[in-house]
Amino acid sequence: MTHISVKVDGTTYEDDVEPRLLLIHYLRDRLGLTGTPIGCDTSNCGTCTVELDGTAVKSCTVLAVQADGSEVTTVQGLAHDGEWTALQRTFHERHALQCGYCTPGMIMAAADLLARHEGDGPITEEEVRTGLGGNLCRCTGYKKIVKTVLAV
Repeated sequence: MTHISVKVDGTTYEDDVEPRLLLIHYLRDRLGLTGTPIGCDTSNCGTCTVELDGTAVKSCTVLAVQADGSEVTTVQGLAHDGEWTALQRTFHERHALQCGYCTPGMIMAAADLLARHEGDGPITEEEVRTGLGGNLCRCTGYKKIVKTVLAV
């Protein structure tokens, strides 16, 4: 077992974990944060995307011990005082989902993309499509998702 200290959605957790435990399993099974789904366990779909120290990562490719001393933000941690971010609200208002399974990962990838382009002027459709390229949606044609990110 390895001792870790990680801040998740603003709360610091101290735990002993097996060195091979994936961050996604730590978040869901140990901390009960089930808003981040497990999609493929191979890093192909992006459903499990979270922020690790401000950068979007697929949590099925990160070991919990690698997050030691870091700050993790899940889709559940984006909201502040119960208020959704503009991105979350716009996803909801524009129905940028179908089954919703990919939505947490899409929102996290889009939040990362928008944060990296903040202050650079309007983002283009091509930049959005490229930025979300690591996230798969099996239900939609991505049109509403892309238009939603552009609207934000």
